[in-house]
Amino acid sequence: MKNEIQIFFTALMFFTRIPCPKWVNHDPGYLQLSAKYFPLIGIIVGSIGGGVFYTTSFLFSVEIALLLSIFSTIYVTGAFHEDGFADVCDGFGGGWTKEKILFIMKDSRLGTYGTIGLLLILAIKFTALREIEILYIPLVIISGHSLSRFIANTLIFTHPYVRDTDDSKAKPAAKGMNVKMLMISGVFGIAPMFLFKNPWIFLTLIPMYLSKMFLGVKFRKWIGGQTGDCAGAVQQLSEVVFYLTIIAIWKYIW
Repeated sequence: MKNEIQIFFTALMFFTRIPCPKWVNHDPGYLQLSAKYFPLIGIIVGSIGGGVFYTTSFLFSVEIALLLSIFSTIYVTGAFHEDGFADVCDGFGGGWTKEKILFIMKDSRLGTYGTIGLLLILAIKFTALREIEILYIPLVIISGHSLSRFIANTLIFTHPYVRDTDDSKAKPAAKGMNVKMLMISGVFGIAPMFLFKNPWIFLTLIPMYLSKMFLGVKFRKWIGGQTGDCAGAVQQLSEVVFYLTIIAIWKYIW
């Protein structure tokens, strides 16, 4: 139990800016096991976002409350996954060889592809959430964050880590996913969806996983696997796909 607590706090420290006990560090051994709690971190981050939306919606318009909610989740994670998505846009948009793609993704500077990608995905995220019934928005945000992180973990499970350098902070968390870890991750990822009390909600898993497969094919073709940035890109894309699928389900099925 003590080890699991250490692993959880390691995940919390690595994936968010939330203060952790002083005895927690980035020990590679714990960090490698921390990915199984990635969706649980999503529940925490999503709860912050959902809470901010719920609270501020009493004071401001829905649009302002949504922007504050999105800002809060970006702030609490340090734009960790958005940065990965932007790096993937830059790398695969401007690179034509494995070496060039990995080099661009490692560059801390934001390029044209990354800027456009971030603007579009944030715009789609905001617009999609605006289309959802206000009463459900907090739960949708929580579920989107938890489930998208589980989908990102499936990429880590199916695709090998490809960077051959040891200077990447994300390396331990982006490799070594086994079946047991994936199952634990799945439990945390899917858990919030039961609060909808409607089985149709589980249809969202299909397009979300298809979005992972779409990116996964590109990752395997061009770089032979995945990096931490690739997992971040999958998280961002599948989160948006979740929101869009929710809208479609409510329109045609719910």
